[in-house]
Amino acid sequence: MPIQESERRTRRSARRGRHRGADSNENFSRGFAALGKLALDGVQVSARATDLTTGAVVFSVDDHVVMPTASIGKVLLLIEVAARMQADPVSALNLLERSPEDAVTDAGIWQHLRAPQLPVADLAALVGATNDNLATNVLLRQVGLEAVSRRTQSLGLTRTALLDLVREHRGPDDAPQLSVGSANELTWLFSALARGEIVNAETSRRVVSWLSLNADLSMVASAFGLDPLAHRSADHGIMLMNKTGTEPGVHSEVGVLRGPRAGVAYSVSTYFDDATLEGRLGVLEGMRVVGLDLLEYVH
Repeated sequence: MPIQESERRTRRSARRGRHRGADSNENFSRGFAALGKLALDGVQVSARATDLTTGAVVFSVDDHVVMPTASIGKVLLLIEVAARMQADPVSALNLLERSPEDAVTDAGIWQHLRAPQLPVADLAALVGATNDNLATNVLLRQVGLEAVSRRTQSLGLTRTALLDLVREHRGPDDAPQLSVGSANELTWLFSALARGEIVNAETSRRVVSWLSLNADLSMVASAFGLDPLAHRSADHGIMLMNKTGTEPGVHSEVGVLRGPRAGVAYSVSTYFDDATLEGRLGVLEGMRVVGLDLLEYVH
């Protein structure tokens, strides 16, 4: 079902207190304490979890704050690509060739493969599975950042955006972050994807399919006990789709977790001085504790 303007207004105006709202579930006390400790240590944190069935906010910490989200903004690119594939199914097989201008290291496996060109659908799968930076830049060159921005605006998102292509280094004339987002909007976006409401049911289904390939279960999802390389079907009653973003000083994750008792959409973002391994491990442990509370809620 397409998104109605009234729904957008309701979501935009939805706000909770700085920490837990009146409808928060005490089962999340561990996660609240863990993120509170990180905040005391100088980590900027923002988080939100909503029940998929009722829409109730079960956990929130500064969920309206716009945070750097690294690769999470690539979801917006995947939505635009999926919408174009729905309008023109043959385009999924169009071959796109990488160029030296697209080259970037870090996340992804296409940079390690011999194939100089791949179909659009395969590139989207690589972005979903490994946050592939090279595949992201090739897709962005094809569809254009402006088109992704227009799609983002059409969804009613005002605090969430993909700002740039992936770069090895960001200069003074480049966007300061790859992407930004608020936990409020990101949990809404993933809830809507899970319900088949982003653009249309088929577009949502494609994006969910790509996201379900994600092999990064190092943050919140580290608590779920899933196989990072194979979790597209239920495992002990647990199903997950998620997207992660990692840059120096940024760890962020958004997802949908379903279990035998309930389902939740969640978002946890952290921004910190990534000067020591101890500090980074503390952030990851805090995110894992939130994951344990999410698992308890759904299982």
